[in-house]
Order: sequence, then C-alpha cells, then structure tokens
Amino acid sequence: MISCNHYDYIEIVCLYKYEVLLTLKSGESIQGVANDTKRNENKQECILIKRETDSVLVVLDELVRLEVLTQNPKFKLVTF
Repeated sequence: MISCNHYDYIEIVCLYKYEVLLTLKSGESIQGVANDTKRNENKQECILIKRETDSVLVVLDELVRLEVLTQNPKFKLVTF
C-alpha cells in the first residue's frame, strides 16, 4: 500500500489529467494520460491511464516512479 503522501500525487495527476510516464517494479514503462483512480477485479488500488488506443489499470503498489510529461506541472517527478 502506498503512503497517503504518495496517493496525493496520484490524485493530482488525475485531477489535472497530466500526461505521465510510469515505471513499474518489473521495469515496464507505461505512458498516457492519468484519468482516475479505481480498484481492479482483485480490489487493488489502481490508476487508470488512457493511451492513444486503449486504457490500462496500473496497480499503485507496482509503481516505482511517476514522471509528469505535461508542461508546467505542479510537480515533475515522484519516486515511490
């Protein structure tokens, strides 16, 4: 489970619909627009990322890095 402080960053990127680059523990990178927070079918907290052709739920506990790609963001980088 991520800390409340880190969760605040997730809420901010969703609120402003920032384009983000997420790096997961597996080393995989996912880029897209942060849209919302949701729970998946396993009841895990996730961030919904909209990409050009699809949407993907990313489990928050799998995040190691969140980089904001949108110009003039409230913050640029968070390491989990």
